[in-house]
Amino acid sequence: MKNKTEIIKTICAALSSGDSAIAADIARREYLFSAVPSELRRFTEIQALRVFIRDGFIDRYSGNQLLFPPVLRVLSSVLPAEFPFHRNWKMSETHQSYWELFPTLDHIIPVARGGADNEDNIVSTSMLRNSAKSNWKLEELGWSLHPPGDIRQWDGMLAWFMEYIDKNPQKTKEKYIARWHKAALR
Repeated sequence: MKNKTEIIKTICAALSSGDSAIAADIARREYLFSAVPSELRRFTEIQALRVFIRDGFIDRYSGNQLLFPPVLRVLSSVLPAEFPFHRNWKMSETHQSYWELFPTLDHIIPVARGGADNEDNIVSTSMLRNSAKSNWKLEELGWSLHPPGDIRQWDGMLAWFMEYIDKNPQKTKEKYIARWHKAALR
């Protein structure tokens, strides 16, 4: 396989010689774009929690520990100056812990690149890693998949959250916290 810049160079040379048909042919043969229709997938808290627990609250791309999502929101609620959160995740107004420690789900092989939309192709990762990975494949980034953690050794502070809510049930008046609490009870 040719180096990708060499392919582009060849395409540009064909264009420079006035032959866009040859340029298009080279692009189709050597650097094909395949559009894959994408669907915006939303996971319920229960579905996400199942994967977070399966992965032991470990970022499968970095190996770092992650937190049960509402832990940070409790901190933002109780200590808003120390742990600010912006509802649209505005970076200048959201504590960096949300980017580093907040778990999200990511398709190992992006659906936009032909990956399956099922739990076998989904892992836990941080917002930071998810954002950086985007629609790239692991090998394109030089990343590898870390093994899942052991939920008995690190639970993402899920047990702490449940104890805290037992002692502070008024926190479930916040819809976000209530949804995650309900998922954890299941």
